[in-house]
Amino acid sequence: QVQLLESGGGWVQPGGSLRLSCAASGRIFSRIVTGWFRQAPGKDREFVAAVDLSGRNTRIADSVKGRFTISRDIARNTMYLQMSSLQAEDTAIYYCAGKRPGEQEYAYWGQGTQVTVSS
Repeated sequence: QVQLLESGGGWVQPGGSLRLSCAASGRIFSRIVTGWFRQAPGKDREFVAAVDLSGRNTRIADSVKGRFTISRDIARNTMYLQMSSLQAEDTAIYYCAGKRPGEQEYAYWGQGTQVTVSS
């Protein structure tokens, strides 16, 4: 079983930066694909970014490409989302998630961390 815990959310002004962390417990972190999703008020949850087992291959949503970077540190069982040039539209609850390679659905989810971008 994998437990995921996000941290690093908060309030930031437009144009600012934040780094989210996702700490994982359990022994299989190194064997699961991990990613970030977000859900804004009144909207469906959407994919933000994902990183493979090696940490070398990433996929980033077009809406955040060039502004957000995803990475993972296997030794620390932690995944990161570096967010820069934040905009009001980035306001959402951000969730980290994990799935086994080859599976379609993410089976493991954190509780979420709020990110608010406003002046």
